[in-house]
Amino acid sequence: MVATDHPSPQTIRDFSAANPKMRTRDQADALGISEAQLVAASCGAGVVQIDPHPDRVMAAAQKLGEVMALTRNASCVHEKIGRYANYHPGKHAAMILTPQIDLRIFPAHWCHAFMVETATGSGPRRSLQVFDAAGDAVHKIFLRDGASLAAWDALRLSDALPDQAEILDLAPRQPAEAPKSSPDKAETLRAEWRRMTDTHQFLRLVSKMKMNRLGAYRIAGAPFVRALDPGAVDAMLGRLAETGIAVMIFVGNRGCIQIHSGRVETLKPMGPWQNVMDPGFNLHLRRDHIAEVWAVEKQTRDGPTTSVEAFDAEGGLICQVFGLRKETGDHRAAFAGMVAELPSISATEVAQ
Repeated sequence: MVATDHPSPQTIRDFSAANPKMRTRDQADALGISEAQLVAASCGAGVVQIDPHPDRVMAAAQKLGEVMALTRNASCVHEKIGRYANYHPGKHAAMILTPQIDLRIFPAHWCHAFMVETATGSGPRRSLQVFDAAGDAVHKIFLRDGASLAAWDALRLSDALPDQAEILDLAPRQPAEAPKSSPDKAETLRAEWRRMTDTHQFLRLVSKMKMNRLGAYRIAGAPFVRALDPGAVDAMLGRLAETGIAVMIFVGNRGCIQIHSGRVETLKPMGPWQNVMDPGFNLHLRRDHIAEVWAVEKQTRDGPTTSVEAFDAEGGLICQVFGLRKETGDHRAAFAGMVAELPSISATEVAQ
């Protein structure tokens, strides 16, 4: 996506002003541009482009006070209220680790960042917004009442970039990696799977075998994986709300993964969306985007762990749900028992 394809900044601003109730992502889609390009068009008019490196953004975030953290992909939005703290930097991966806000950050994809102030009927809405090389949202931080405006103003002074361009030249959007599997290596995959002692070993294993996550699931078979009906995710959320089983819900994109640890209590479906609307945690899931769902079991030093993982039609990972193990209780066995009752489909029914 290059500048010559780009509507003028004034055209973008006029369209946004005429459609104040439309989500910025939808505005960008309607204009045929990325969300980052839509935001950049207002540089100098409520938007300031800042240093996008996670070390800089997280240093500022930890001073803002209570905020709402948002990470999403095309099919799922994950929102958590809390305070940023306990940042662990890293060249290839970084982390924020608090009970409320739990992030895995991949700095290579933090390419553009903005401070955004939008006028609303109740006053300015302030946010930090980070985008990848294609201009797709990686992570957003929305200030709440009581957040530190002094820290916000200090960020503008310290991290604003010299060039506040209204037009961004961006890289082409990279599609989701299609499922990669090697059926002739299925037995080796199963043998190595049995030897795992930590769930984090899985991606290294399949990468070494020239496969990826979904491709490996499609050939692993029982007892490692079970194909579930696409409606199983909705059924699972309903059962979690009924039983009080605590879980970890992972939602992410190439640049950030956000995790909720706790219960799911209040479901409010609306059209194709299933919505979790709990104090401190909201989830918005497009049920009609779910093409494949897998129940997955991996061994760890502390015993087996079960996950439910949903994928879209292109093979992109939408979300993962695990039983929660923490000092106050181990919910993994209860979660595994609930997953065992979710409806299966046969291998021939899985998208190929």
